[in-house]
Amino acid sequence: MKTEELGTDTVVCSEAALSLHRMINRTEAPYPRDSSVVELFEFWAHHRPDATAALQGRRALSYRRLNRLANGLAHDLAQDGVGQGTPVAVCVARSPEMLVALLAVLKCGGTYVPVDFQWPDERLRAVLEDAGCEQLLGDRDRELEERLAGSGCRVTKVDASSLRPLDTDPVCPAGPESIACINFTSGSTGRAKGVPIRHRGIVRLVHGATYGRLDEHSRVLQVTPVTFDIATWEIWGALLNGGTSVMYPAEFVRLSHLERVIKDGGVTILLLTTALFNSVVDEAPEALETVATITSGGEAHSHRHMAKAVQTYGPGRVVNLYGPTECTCIATWFPVDEPPREDAPLPIGRPIQNTRLYVLADEARRLCEAGEIGEICLAGDGLAAGYLGRPDLTRAVFVHRRVDGVPERLYRTGDLGRLLPSGDVVFEGRLDDQVKINSFRVELGEITHHLNAHPLVKQSCVAVRDNRGDKSLVAFVVPLGPGASPAGFRDHLAAKLPRYMVPAQVHLCDSFPLTSNGKIDRRALLTAHASPARSGEPSP
Repeated sequence: MKTEELGTDTVVCSEAALSLHRMINRTEAPYPRDSSVVELFEFWAHHRPDATAALQGRRALSYRRLNRLANGLAHDLAQDGVGQGTPVAVCVARSPEMLVALLAVLKCGGTYVPVDFQWPDERLRAVLEDAGCEQLLGDRDRELEERLAGSGCRVTKVDASSLRPLDTDPVCPAGPESIACINFTSGSTGRAKGVPIRHRGIVRLVHGATYGRLDEHSRVLQVTPVTFDIATWEIWGALLNGGTSVMYPAEFVRLSHLERVIKDGGVTILLLTTALFNSVVDEAPEALETVATITSGGEAHSHRHMAKAVQTYGPGRVVNLYGPTECTCIATWFPVDEPPREDAPLPIGRPIQNTRLYVLADEARRLCEAGEIGEICLAGDGLAAGYLGRPDLTRAVFVHRRVDGVPERLYRTGDLGRLLPSGDVVFEGRLDDQVKINSFRVELGEITHHLNAHPLVKQSCVAVRDNRGDKSLVAFVVPLGPGASPAGFRDHLAAKLPRYMVPAQVHLCDSFPLTSNGKIDRRALLTAHASPARSGEPSP
């Protein structure tokens, strides 16, 4: 066994395990690591000013025009006191104006905080409070002002009529280590947790990409909500490489419309959530026939959908991606060049450029051997700064270890993985109750936290029903007394959580079955309640 001397921070490993991890972690590649998002965008704005930066339907915005509009808004924001590190919420529908808003905040040296108009008031206010936002850029200013009354957060209207262009680029105080954005994800404490992403993390994500071509000829589909971390790749993958962001115009995706947007926009590369990828492959495979690189991620893929995709589009075009928000969206990639067999694992692959991956056991203190299951831990320039206002959680999952003689800051993902002799990693599940629903991260504990706060709930739990890859949330409640109803509990949750976190079904129970070690037996509950909840009567 080989041990590096650094007390409790030492990672212990065999020569075989060390050799395998060395092989997969040869990912260092040159990229502009000392540049900010703003510097790289402005480079293209001045070198390709007439190139199309954003395309939405028949509306095209050049790099020159996008830059000038962002300069104008940045000037106004600076007058309002936005400067280095100032958090500014952005609640603008997918549009060129949304890009203007994001760039304007960054040009001031500020940090943009994407929020969703569809969020319940309680969640919206909580995110703004946790992020410390005193200003919000929104395209529904009057409605937002009403919803945020008394919060201390003022609303600035952003739409085509309110923007004024300005030629002069402001002097941006942000550097590569500055926080560019804060993405909020589900948290087990009942409150969403903020993940601050650095400029360098975004630049590392989209420059010198191993998983697909990103350059001035790229036309990147932008279809996910800006609050979802995939949007970070979609937006900056185009704008920091001189390419075009092809923006889906509507809030909700229709497959027939998606095909038209992709083909009319000449999309060359896209990243679809697993759920959307499966729907397209099943119902509208022709939508992707002209796309050179089809990447997908967010949750585990089914062999059937991947096999059908490779058979439909051919080898060299489909890529399986994996990556948590805490590693700036993408951490690993696996080119699916042949239909995967049902009896063989579908890997998530190897680390992308300037990213390192370790499969560790024993509380992240021992490198796993080939074939051994351990926790996936990530390192490199993509790591987030930690969790906003959560030093305890930051210390727990962002740990310092010495691996192969080199100090590493590791993010413990909570995901289980198995390293194959080939060097590819296979996803093997979770260490906790975190799940993915339509590729959104969901902490089951956050839902039960809010359920248990209801005055008519004695006990609750939440589980995931998986119907051949179609996952849905199911809640089970032991009520305290009369008057409890599934509809009432769903309404209670809908007032506090995003729609994707509200269980599709709520079942009332007299008691919960337990496993042999005294935990709630979710599998037994799902089996006993295989049909939809139809009444407010407790189950036998």
